[in-house]
Amino acid sequence: MQHEAHTAHRHAAHETHAAHAGHTGPEHHRHHRTSGTAPASWAVAAQATLHCLTGCAIGEVLGLVIGTWLGWGNVPTMVLAIALAFLFGYSLTLRGVTEAGVGFRAAVRVALAADTLSIAVMELIDNGVIALWPDAMDAQLGDALFWGALAASLTIAFLVTTPVNKWMIGRGKGHAVVHRYHH
Repeated sequence: MQHEAHTAHRHAAHETHAAHAGHTGPEHHRHHRTSGTAPASWAVAAQATLHCLTGCAIGEVLGLVIGTWLGWGNVPTMVLAIALAFLFGYSLTLRGVTEAGVGFRAAVRVALAADTLSIAVMELIDNGVIALWPDAMDAQLGDALFWGALAASLTIAFLVTTPVNKWMIGRGKGHAVVHRYHH
């Protein structure tokens, strides 16, 4: 199919959209593939995963630091870390979507659709690595093991979650749902 014909039938509704002024040709076409069913690029998937990782890492680190500092056991500390990871992960998406003019209730639905699987996979891998790492669960804030295991677990979680996000974005799910609000 010629690009001109494809552009005419798929992007006709965008002709008056101010954010699309001047967007033509192959770059414009690649820009919109992430919101359809075509395969997403690894760069788009990595960017979505880094966005997710930012919120997860803030919540995870904060939860582990608070639980460890308070002397909590492993289970309550992990529950707090996971809850805060979801809270901060969703919050970053909510901020961006509401700044795009979406109402709060609709933005919550967008954040849930965009981030739930990504955060869940990231948290499963991240906490699984920490739980299985010898002595990591008993490490204290001043121990290199605490920070080393945390950094390694977040890195592994990123590597495992990126293909998940690539698959979801390629099907119009996950961060593809948020993509329409980033114009």
